Order: sequence, then C-alpha cells, then structure tokens
Amino acid sequence: MNEVYINRIGKFLPNDPISNDEMEDYLGKINDRESKGRRIVLRNNGIETRYYALTKQGKPTHTNVELTANAIRNLLDDEFSGDQIELISCGTSSPDYLMPSHAVMVHGELKNGQSEVNSASGNCCAGMNALKFGYLSVKSGNTSNAVCTGSERMSSWMLADHFNKEVENLKELEEQPIISFNKDFLRWMLSDGAGAFLLQNKPKGKLPLKIEWIEGYSYAHELEVCMYAGSEKQADGSLKSFSDYPSEEWLNQSIFAVKQDTKLLDKYILDKGVESTKHALAKHDITPDDVDYILPHVSSHYFVDGLYERLVKAGLEFTREKWFLNLKTVGNVGAGSVYLMLEELVNSGKLKKGQHIYLCVPESARFTYSYAYLTVC
Repeated sequence: MNEVYINRIGKFLPNDPISNDEMEDYLGKINDRESKGRRIVLRNNGIETRYYALTKQGKPTHTNVELTANAIRNLLDDEFSGDQIELISCGTSSPDYLMPSHAVMVHGELKNGQSEVNSASGNCCAGMNALKFGYLSVKSGNTSNAVCTGSERMSSWMLADHFNKEVENLKELEEQPIISFNKDFLRWMLSDGAGAFLLQNKPKGKLPLKIEWIEGYSYAHELEVCMYAGSEKQADGSLKSFSDYPSEEWLNQSIFAVKQDTKLLDKYILDKGVESTKHALAKHDITPDDVDYILPHVSSHYFVDGLYERLVKAGLEFTREKWFLNLKTVGNVGAGSVYLMLEELVNSGKLKKGQHIYLCVPESARFTYSYAYLTVC
C-alpha cells in the first residue's frame, strides 16, 4: 500500500466578503420584512463575514461547478497540469443539478483530459467522503494522484423569492405570513466557496501533509433526520420526498428549502461528536497529546465551548491553543469548510515538520462524523 500526501491545497471564494448587515441586500427580504431571527442567529453563530456567488440583485455570479473548477485550477501550474489528474473526487451538499453528478460536470468544466470521477453526496461530510475516496485510490495504487474537493453554493437556495409563494399561500389561508424558524435559521448560517486538495503517492512541495488515516461514523440507525431539503418531515420522523408531492406544493410549502430541526441539533450534535471522536482516537491509539492542531468544522461558535467542555469531561482535552477555526471570516461552507480551514492553516506559517493535525467534521443531516489525522512532513 502506498503512503498518501496532500501536496497542494487550492481554494476559491467568490466576490468580496459580505458583512452581517449586507446579507439581506443579497438574499432579499421575505414578504418585504426584515427577518426576526436574523440578529439572534448571527449573534450566536459568531460569523462576521461570508462569501456569496451572487450580485446584490440576487443574480448568480458562479455555479457550484465553477467554484469547484476554480479551486482545482488554483492547484495547477507547469509542474502539475490538468491533464495529469487521474481522479477527480468531489463532495457537496448543494450540486447545481439533480443529475448529472457534480463531479462529471466539474470534469466537463475543466476539460483537462481523461480522468476517473467520483461524486460524494450528503452534507458537510461529503467533502471528507470525497477525500477518503481519493485517499483510498492513491493508497491502493489504483491511481498515483487524486484531486479531491469540497464546495457549496447555498446562497441561491436562500433567496427570498424562493419563499414568497409560501408566504402568499399563508396569507390566503389567513395564517401568519412568516416562514418557520427551521427554514429561516439556515438563511443566516450558510456560505459559498470551494477548496481542493492534490493527493499524491510521494511527498512534494514545501510542506506536504501525510494522511495517516480517515474514519467515518454514522448514527442514522439511532437518530432521525435533523437537516433536510427536497422533502418534508412527517409526524413519525420519516421524510416525504418532493417527488411524492403535487408540483404546486413544491412552492406552496417551500419543499426544496433547506430545513433543520434545531432541537435535535442541540440535543445530539455534540454528544455524538464526542462519542465518535473517542472511537476514532482509540482505534488508532491516539490521544490529544498527539495532536498539535485540531480543526473542528462547527456551524456556529455557539457550539465551540460546549464541544470543548464535553471533550474534557470525556477525558479528551485538546487545549484551546490547539484549536484552529476560520468560521468568523469565511462562514460555514459546509462540505468545503475543512478544506478552507486547512488551506488557511498551511499558509499561516505556523506549521512545523513532525506536527500532527486532526480534522473533525460533523454532519447534522442524520448525525454523521468524519475524522482525519495528518502529519506535517
């Protein structure tokens, strides 16, 4: 089996950073009213700026495919060109199309020559699943390199226009013309962007990162759905697909809106994160003392102190100077967040040979967790 190294990291963030006060200029106001939940959500999540692939008129400036392809292009130069890519493995929770898959569309955009492609669907763990596919391909010798990506373009899903029909329907029914908090909540949480890793079977470049292992855990057998889109949650916790609704209900109920059960999120996301972390570290005989930097993907700074405290209670104290996050300035880019965190850490000048980095990615959709352990070479 080959060793696998992250030799290059690229990113692409669209347009200029957007402040909290500018968000509704881009996303619009539902029913021409300011959101009552916006300030509460933003106060808790601690995000100060984020990026949207939109103009102030709500017009798209980039597709998810273009964001991803641009991040990959930022890996390439005369020493490693697009026609040398043997595998493109892409993860996202916001593909531009139901079909074809995201990865084949990225391949088509790049026009880099023959490549194997893989698309990882899901939510935040989709980027890690794409990474694991590339890691296993290089490790097994199936390919000598792989380009892995995590990306999101959620802003176009959050535009006010997508919710106005539901509000109009509520007015006709003489009900309160306000969309539910589980839909409004996520309008102030999610951001756009893409990151890309070049994986190779030999270390190259100034500061290659050896992937020691990648682990994943799902709790779908225990817990019901927490975050979903293209469906509605039923009283028994099951999901009813958009394809089983009359098409007029797609607009009347904002079926395609991204929704989150915040009560389930608060109840389980940290505890299952600690449980799965214990499993991953014990499997590989690793302790927090073996970690120099922990990169936790969190959707909100609201969870940071709670996660730290629960880890300490479980006997897993990653001291606070080891924590590296960029949520405040980049926002929550879902499947792309861990790529963007690692890119920023690598370019910070803080890393030294022999140090170890622990990547932690939770996914609230049905409570899935992914972890990776890296060595700086």
